[in-house]
Amino acid sequence: MSIPATQATESEMASARLPIEYRDICSKMLISLNKCRGETYYLPWKCENERHAYEKCQYDDFKRRAAAKKEQDE
Repeated sequence: MSIPATQATESEMASARLPIEYRDICSKMLISLNKCRGETYYLPWKCENERHAYEKCQYDDFKRRAAAKKEQDE
């Protein structure tokens, strides 16, 4: 199983001031989520679509890594 490439570039992640631990394949979605949060003063109901997309990306990445781990252990 191949590892997907990072969706955001290093310069995009640096300019968005993403912490190192959040710089993964879902970083592009996190950048847009954080931008939405900043524009709407972190009102929880304003950025539901962006949050859902980011959380789904994180879940899909977790499933991909779990499958790769299981495949490696066999």
